[in-house]
Amino acid sequence: MVVLANALAARGYAVDMVLAICRGVYFDELSKEVNLVCLGAKRVATSLLPFIRYAKKRNPYVVLSVLDHVTLISIWAKLIGRLNFRLCISVRVVLSEAYPNYRPVRFRAVPYLATVFYRFADCVVAVSNDVRQDLIDNFQLSADKVVTIYNPIDVEYILRVAQQEVEHRWFNPKKIPIVLGAGRLHPQKDFCTLLRAFAHVLQKVDCRLVILGQGEERQKLVRLAHQLGIDDKVDFPGFDPKPYRYMKRADVFVLSSRFEGLPGVLIQAMALGKPVVTTDCPGGVREILEDGKWGAIVPVGNAERMAEAILAGLAGKLPDPSARARDFSVERSVERYLEVLELKSKT
Repeated sequence: MVVLANALAARGYAVDMVLAICRGVYFDELSKEVNLVCLGAKRVATSLLPFIRYAKKRNPYVVLSVLDHVTLISIWAKLIGRLNFRLCISVRVVLSEAYPNYRPVRFRAVPYLATVFYRFADCVVAVSNDVRQDLIDNFQLSADKVVTIYNPIDVEYILRVAQQEVEHRWFNPKKIPIVLGAGRLHPQKDFCTLLRAFAHVLQKVDCRLVILGQGEERQKLVRLAHQLGIDDKVDFPGFDPKPYRYMKRADVFVLSSRFEGLPGVLIQAMALGKPVVTTDCPGGVREILEDGKWGAIVPVGNAERMAEAILAGLAGKLPDPSARARDFSVERSVERYLEVLELKSKT
């Protein structure tokens, strides 16, 4: 969203970035041309009235709402406040997969609420065709209301930041091949399968595994690495808002997820020319890799097949996917958003 907001502002549109809670790690990347608005709510659930007050004062032409619980607040605000802005909502994940076992438990109501209320949006943007089809098949949204727009990937920025040094004992200096994973340490990302796959890889090749991210499963993953006897060859450095430095110096990037929406880290690694291995999870991976043309696709949860694909990547048998990554450019995404948000005549 920062990339999109910056791109719209650069084209001369007045853009507000509205946050329920003013916290995060990307503030320094937001253009000075984007107006940052903090509603001052203690949590998203209490941002309804502050958002209504903001909208009545600011009178936006169009609102693009992101993340499902935030989107519900935006819809309710428009209905309760009788606001007349055009409301487009962006769905970032395959909804039917995301919430059945979600914690906190209260979020498990999101699919039901989406079925009831998403129809009140003026348009629905899905980040992949998988997400779009899920909304049509399972959430009673008409096909003509849901459009697919890929997230914008700023390839030039990624290439530039990737030149920065990495302060990590395995990367600096780098002596042994490195496999990289990145994402929330959460059951969705299924890093347990990646650890098991890596244990198989170590039987054939001496290498290292680095998993970037933080989350509730950290201790579970550390314990599993110890149980597998690979804890001295695995590291969890934590979250890095600019993982491109690691991607550039890794030998293979692995996405082990159970489901996604449009996995940005996969496209980012591709932009840097890294061989990629991904699970065949719902949520855009087949679209990104064009059914395996640009990388290896393995069954979800299958450590043996994942290990085989990682070994192929380490052996140089997977393609360079950098050309495909440019199909997800900022320019293409912004052009589609201008059409859907009906902004082309609003400069």
